Amino acid sequence: MTTRPHRLRCTLTRILCGTLVLLGHGLPASAAPDEPAACPPVAQAPSAEQMQTVQREARDHGFLWRISKAGRVSYLYGTLHVGKLAWTVPGPRVMDALLNSQTLALELDLLDEQVVAQLGTTMATGTQAPPAMPADWQTRMQRQIAVACLPAATLTGLHPVMQAITLTVLSGRRDGLDPAFAQEFVLSGFARAVKKPVVSLETPGQQMAALLPAEAARAREMAEQGLAQLEEGRARATLLRVAQVWERGDLDELTQYERWCNCINDADDAAQLRRLNDERNGPLAERIDALHAGGKTVFAAVGSLHMTGPRSLPTLMGQRGYNVERVRF
Repeated sequence: MTTRPHRLRCTLTRILCGTLVLLGHGLPASAAPDEPAACPPVAQAPSAEQMQTVQREARDHGFLWRISKAGRVSYLYGTLHVGKLAWTVPGPRVMDALLNSQTLALELDLLDEQVVAQLGTTMATGTQAPPAMPADWQTRMQRQIAVACLPAATLTGLHPVMQAITLTVLSGRRDGLDPAFAQEFVLSGFARAVKKPVVSLETPGQQMAALLPAEAARAREMAEQGLAQLEEGRARATLLRVAQVWERGDLDELTQYERWCNCINDADDAAQLRRLNDERNGPLAERIDALHAGGKTVFAAVGSLHMTGPRSLPTLMGQRGYNVERVRF
């Protein structure tokens, strides 16, 4: 399947405009006139000229595997949950894999209104009632909300852990990384534009159950750790390093994530990372396998850390009888 360059530019411009509208309620306000350097830049819809440049200079990033079984070829692709405008057009190998797959499978399809609505509810409550946080935590969190140039009430109602995670993702804006340009949005919008089905591999409830501890004490501890990492600049530094690793496709360094992420302080932290990553890989692999076995070739795009470790998705697909081959850029 081929797509003409002009059509592709127009398609991607519409995708990004739509994504920015979708995210608009969560974007930080622009800097006030008397403090032009205080706030991070706000993502803007690209011009036609910018998109022409992005397409002309498109390069492959991230991590791609070709998986084949029963005479059909599917793909695994490791994504990043933030991005840059320059990364919104897939490079030639990723684009070829996407165009030659019949179905796009994402952790969650964030352009599906029903999924977004369910996610909003679970981000607020989690699987259990969110823990009450002490007054000093609330005061410190408000300081970080101000640093992000968000309206004071923006995160009201979110689970405390999700408040810290949201601000961590937004901290990347100061390094040119924005969730509006995440691969999930771009891939989902592009698939819709070329009439490919898009499916979610998980439900919002399943994802939040892995992310948000059921135990109130552990949830409070995670919320405190997340806030401390924001205050100390560690969260932003780790996000930037992950983005750099993803940009150059350095799987060896990504595999060493626990060594340099500054996020594993004790056994509880290590267990939480296993719940968030390793323990989700089995069900993800089962769902991808079911889609492939159903007769459709699949481009399965999930967070890049799912491609690491002894229970990585490539390993699990190999155990299910797939021939697994890394596509190197």
